[in-house]
Amino acid sequence: MDTQFMSFCYDVFDKLPLAVNILDQDGKIIFINKTFCNFLGVTVGDSLGRLVTEVNSNSKFLDVLKSKQAEIACKHKFHNGKDAIVHRIPIFDDDGNVIGGFGMVLFDDVDKMQEVLDKFKAVDKELRLYKNEMARLNSAKYDLNDIIGESEQIINCKKKVKKMAKVNSNVLILGESGVGKELFAHSIHNQGPRKNNAFVSINCSAIPENLIESELFGYEEGSFTGAKRGGNIGKFQLAEGGTIFLDEIAEMPLHMQVKLLRVLQEKEVMPIGGKSPIPINVRVVCATCRNLEEMVAEGKFREDLYYRLNVLTLDIPPLRERAKDIPLLAERFLTSFYKETGMYRHIPKNIMEILIQYPWHGNVRELRNILEKICVNADDINITLSDLPPHIVNETLKKKYISTTEGGLNDILNKIEKEIIIEMLKECNYNKSEASKKLNIPRASLYRKIEEYGIELKM
Repeated sequence: MDTQFMSFCYDVFDKLPLAVNILDQDGKIIFINKTFCNFLGVTVGDSLGRLVTEVNSNSKFLDVLKSKQAEIACKHKFHNGKDAIVHRIPIFDDDGNVIGGFGMVLFDDVDKMQEVLDKFKAVDKELRLYKNEMARLNSAKYDLNDIIGESEQIINCKKKVKKMAKVNSNVLILGESGVGKELFAHSIHNQGPRKNNAFVSINCSAIPENLIESELFGYEEGSFTGAKRGGNIGKFQLAEGGTIFLDEIAEMPLHMQVKLLRVLQEKEVMPIGGKSPIPINVRVVCATCRNLEEMVAEGKFREDLYYRLNVLTLDIPPLRERAKDIPLLAERFLTSFYKETGMYRHIPKNIMEILIQYPWHGNVRELRNILEKICVNADDINITLSDLPPHIVNETLKKKYISTTEGGLNDILNKIEKEIIIEMLKECNYNKSEASKKLNIPRASLYRKIEEYGIELKM
């Protein structure tokens, strides 16, 4: 039986594309395969029973048998001048005595091996670059320093963020569109113990209803038509150990709300086509500009999911309720614009007052976009009244005079018109021709209105 087995093993070794030989305890060759013979330029008959050093005068195998120390993946030059990478391994009995040795040529062409290593290094480098890029994409970009404001409301929000960051509870961020909910989500992650792990953001309103499950939970290969080869990892798995930010959570379809609830309860996800759930360790932060309580009452949002998400609540105030922060925000945006374009702009006091009075229905996002438009279109360093979009001027002055004027509509409109003319005259250094052009009215009409409103002209 043993003889048959050994014969079988030798037959297998003989068919290997790798060069193999086996020695006895004295270093004599008791087996050598055809590949090794071809490599050395010898025959099996010439090799069997001879010392390994007689077949390959440069062999180090006798030293290995003596030292009892294997040599793995060592570079070796054979007597015929060929370089190769070899294994030299002693064989022991149950008592630890050397009874032979096993040799193998791993690479018989060092140049070819170097080529393989170079390819491996290139692939490894590309993989590391890919991993670094994935880490960069799945990381929180903002922290509390990026949230600009000194109003009491913003200071209180920042204090809450610091408290929330210490725990792993789910967070629901509320606030109108454009208030900066995403900045606060990033800050919660960056202030906490998960900051060195992934921050994965997903906008629930931006993903088609039929794709949102695969985006969140992933899928296995062949689970549906069009599935990628090898499947795809979902956002929850990408966020392992970190935070997942579900923006516009109110837009999530009801059937997906059920599945999200299960993920939050069981702390595991089931990829589409998967056979077993995958445990996850992820903190969940959500945001919405909708009233979820009203949606629950209307049956548009699951009540159990609402309570599961709304463990901690962060309500971001609209910009109109913290007008004190507008000058700081404006200065930050102008500085950023200058760094990007080299175009310096300044907001005079009278223009800043208008910006402070404007209600900013689009909040911080609208302020940033309007200032960018103004900076591009302005002709001078100092932003003027004519640089402002008309709706901002009109709404600001209307708001001002509705609250201070007791007369009717005509009185309000007349006061608005008078103030616009005064501001434009100041801006033009009381040059009536220039002011009439910027107001887009005939010069005669401007003269008439100056007289009608009793506007004093400073010379």
